[in-house]
Amino acid sequence: MISYDVADGIHLITRAHVNCYVVEDENGVLLVDAGLPRMWQEVLEVLRTRGRRPGDIRALALTHGHFDHMGFARHAHREHGIPVLVHQEDAPLASHPYRYATERNRFLYPFTHPRSLPVLGKLATSGALRVRGLRDTQPMTEGSLEDLPGSPSVLHTPGHTDGHCILHLPERNTVISGDALVTLDPYTGTQGPQIVASAATKDTRQALDSLQAISSTGAATVLTGHGAPWTHGAEAAVEQARRTGAH
Repeated sequence: MISYDVADGIHLITRAHVNCYVVEDENGVLLVDAGLPRMWQEVLEVLRTRGRRPGDIRALALTHGHFDHMGFARHAHREHGIPVLVHQEDAPLASHPYRYATERNRFLYPFTHPRSLPVLGKLATSGALRVRGLRDTQPMTEGSLEDLPGSPSVLHTPGHTDGHCILHLPERNTVISGDALVTLDPYTGTQGPQIVASAATKDTRQALDSLQAISSTGAATVLTGHGAPWTHGAEAAVEQARRTGAH
C-alpha cells in the first residue's frame, strides 16, 4: 500500500495499481471509489492520521461499478451506514460488479499483452476476485454535489461503462477521472494517459468521445483510477490519450 497527498485536501491510496481517494474539508470526508477490499483498513489509517473517524465520511462516490472500484463499498455501507453514490446507469453493475460487457474477451487479453500479467496478478492477490456487490446505492446525477466535501461537480463520461462519471473539483484545480482516463492500463501494462483497453471497456469509441469532458475541466491535476497522478493539465492528458487511441 502507498498513500500520500496529491492535491489540496485530497489523499491518494493505492494498492495493486488500483487507486481510491480521500477528499477532506471542514464539512467532513468524501471517499471516491472503493478500490479493493483490503483498502478499507488503509482508509481508516488515513483518517486516523488526520484526526478523523468513519463517522466523518459523508459519502462514497463511485466513478463506476466495476469490481476494482467496488472493493469495500458493501462493508462501508453496511457496517458504517455510509451512503454509496453511483450513476443510475451503473447501479446494476454495482450490484453485480463482474457482470459487464466489453468489446473484447478480457480473459484472452493477457495472452496478447503479457506485460499485463504482473499487474493482473497483483490485483488477484489483493482481493480483486472476491468483491461483493451492493444493491442499496443512491443515484449520482450530473451537476454539482455542493453539499459534499470538496464540492465536486459530476460529469457523465460513458464508454468505459454506461454510467461512468468523473468528478471535477474546481476549487482544488483537480479532476478525478476514474477509468475514463488512466495513466496505467491494467490490461496492457502500458503507462501514460490513455483510455482503458477494450478488454474492460464497453465502447471504446464512446470512451474516446468522453475524453472531451475531462479536457473541458481545464484542471491542472488528473487523478486516475489506475496509475500515477498526472500534473501537466487535463488538456495535455487528453491530447496524449487521443493519440494513443484504443487497444
